[in-house]
Amino acid sequence: MATIITLTTDFGTADGFVGAMKGVMLSLTPHATLVDITHEIPPHDIRSGTFALETAVPHFPPEAIHVAVVDPGVGSERAAILVETERGRFLAPDNGVLTSVVPDMDAACIFALDRPEFWRPDVSATFHGRDVFAPVAAHLANGVRPEQLGTLTARMERLPWPQPQRCGDEIRGEVIHVDRFGNLITNLRLEDLGKMRQSACFRLRDFEIRGITPHYAAGDGLMAVVNSGGRIEIALPSAPAAQTLNIDVGEEIWVLSV
Repeated sequence: MATIITLTTDFGTADGFVGAMKGVMLSLTPHATLVDITHEIPPHDIRSGTFALETAVPHFPPEAIHVAVVDPGVGSERAAILVETERGRFLAPDNGVLTSVVPDMDAACIFALDRPEFWRPDVSATFHGRDVFAPVAAHLANGVRPEQLGTLTARMERLPWPQPQRCGDEIRGEVIHVDRFGNLITNLRLEDLGKMRQSACFRLRDFEIRGITPHYAAGDGLMAVVNSGGRIEIALPSAPAAQTLNIDVGEEIWVLSV
């Protein structure tokens, strides 16, 4: 059975960068199945990269290899890593892009990719996606063991990932992502609300939203919906909430009971 290798980058599709990575991988492992998660991460936006992985990775088989290259530090001293977990194997720069898909550090084996014999012969300081991560992914797909590809290490950079905070009778959340429809994705999940879920009121700046709407078509104004990833998002029917309300990532959202 062909090994699945996924790709998540901020390269876009206007240039040949993604094609070059695929060419390297297919030259080494021609029977691999290459899957694009996305190449439209905003340039250098590591946080959006980890959110994209959170959205897609759980739906792949656990033997899949996931290559995530959102790498503003390419060419610097930042490490390149391979992380082996029960939910998949991950190749990425060590800059926090794997934060949301490696929640339990104790259940992960982390390897620093320091064996250049598994890289391309001439490594560009500006394109480790092609010259380091792509060939290593192919070798991994061909059965090379992680310990052959790098040195076991105990560390991995992590982003500060905001968690809901209970403040008295209220819960403080945060907008962590804006999707392409302009919906405001929060760090709140239904289980975070506890007993409030039946009578929740969401306060976002001067806006109040009472209750949770079952789906987009059921709302006629600003609404809170549980999205496909299980997170609470704030949306407007047929309009981008983020642009309409001028709200972006980092905005506080409060939950109170009414």
